[in-house]
Amino acid sequence: MATSGVDRAAEAFANELARWRMDRGMSKKQLAGLMGFDPSYVSHIEGRRHRPTEDFARRAETVLAANGAIWQRFQEYEEARHGRGGTALITKDVPIPPQWLPPGTGLVVEHEEALLAYVGGEYVTTVRRALYNAGTEPVSRYLIRVAVDRYPGDPDRSNRHHRDHPLSIEELSLEASCGDAGAAEPMNWRIKQDRDAFKEIWLLFENSEGRFPLYPGERTAVTYSYRVGEEKWGSWFQRAVRLPTRRMTVRIDLPSSLDPQVWGVETSMSAEETPLRTLIERETDGDRTIFTWTTESPSLNARFRLQWRFRAIASAPPAMINGTADSYAHRLASVGVVQWPVPEQRVPTAAEMRTSALPGHPLRSKARRLDLPAEEDQARQIVSELMQALDEITRMHLFGKGVGLAAPQLGIDACAAVVWPPGRSDPIVLLNPSVVNASAQEDDQPEGCLSYFDFRGGVRRPLRIEVEHQRYDGGRVVSTFERGLARLVSHEVDHLSGRLYIDRMPGAAALTPLSEYASQPWAY
Repeated sequence: MATSGVDRAAEAFANELARWRMDRGMSKKQLAGLMGFDPSYVSHIEGRRHRPTEDFARRAETVLAANGAIWQRFQEYEEARHGRGGTALITKDVPIPPQWLPPGTGLVVEHEEALLAYVGGEYVTTVRRALYNAGTEPVSRYLIRVAVDRYPGDPDRSNRHHRDHPLSIEELSLEASCGDAGAAEPMNWRIKQDRDAFKEIWLLFENSEGRFPLYPGERTAVTYSYRVGEEKWGSWFQRAVRLPTRRMTVRIDLPSSLDPQVWGVETSMSAEETPLRTLIERETDGDRTIFTWTTESPSLNARFRLQWRFRAIASAPPAMINGTADSYAHRLASVGVVQWPVPEQRVPTAAEMRTSALPGHPLRSKARRLDLPAEEDQARQIVSELMQALDEITRMHLFGKGVGLAAPQLGIDACAAVVWPPGRSDPIVLLNPSVVNASAQEDDQPEGCLSYFDFRGGVRRPLRIEVEHQRYDGGRVVSTFERGLARLVSHEVDHLSGRLYIDRMPGAAALTPLSEYASQPWAY
């Protein structure tokens, strides 16, 4: 049986629709929901059991952001249906629909420009959205969202961190305006949701001078900015497409001295993470490195996440708090390391350091012994958290003599510690450790502590120790450690009994500020 031109045109429309739907990672049900149709209708169109209508084509073109391809196939179908022949072209007489919006929504984002800059220990975000009211009602408010996730990929740890250190509205220093630069009107705002790590805020098209709603057919630009300290912001920046968007540009502005590396992923409602489809461009401007990524016509509900790491974090400038340098103490606190308070004196003595914390400080408590093997799963989880924290810490600073971390330093009441000796790819895991023997020979070497990293102090320790500890299965073993490794292990075992290295120093001995300390290998 011969196939008519109308049938061929309907088939071409169905194929184009299916191609763009799958390219955007949507199921038929998801597409139908965004278009306002029953899911069976989309199935019937793609199966060529129903013919497309103008309303269906307009909605599909806008929801899938098909750059006019779906609309052109519909015009070809209309040409064939009316017997006019030829291939329809998109002209001024039959333009691509500028947009179609689901019921209840009247806004189109014609261009979103988002900038995230790391400056002085803070992440400063500025977003500008060019808006067009394509609806039938005036728009009097615009919803924005601010979300933080200190440890992406570890939701339990992030939840604990933000529960203990909630993000406040006040610290955001939110500012918003409407209109072009030079003639912008400040915008009032009102909180919709206020959670530990998530805020929803209405930007109001009004201020003390009056109201200025966005009427149908009008355009404007909304710009807002806020800041979040690095102790609450993870190394990621996500943009979500909640309104039909024509173009999106994201810039990440980082200090060149940190040797930043940026990459990104895309997710949709029906697809797992995939690499960004377009290239992230990189340019240097003075002492800053700027990464720019742009996409055209992103699909609704898509999420784009840019992530980064600092390959030269050891050379990072000190973080700034209230205009003064706070160096590594601030950064270590940001990854969850409990900090010991430092007296106001610039160079405190060991005695001053010992009494600088109130009684009951978590670093003064004796850690709870693990019940092994009954608590094997819990022990493995604790060790995993210690390893994750050390992974972040070793990106902040080069530890040429090795590094260790005890569970109480993460606020975990458990007798567990991890020691990472220099030159080893695997760490030493210590569960319920205790020193059962120590040599009479000792030496005095400088030590530091992640809980007050900005200082060093000379500490006398045995050159050889024997430590009894447990395996995950509960079995007991005795390990011997010598010289530098003995010092590292002794330091962490001390933490588990609530003891700090300043307790081993003479009270009158002064600590050395990190800025004045010349790091050298321990001498044996």
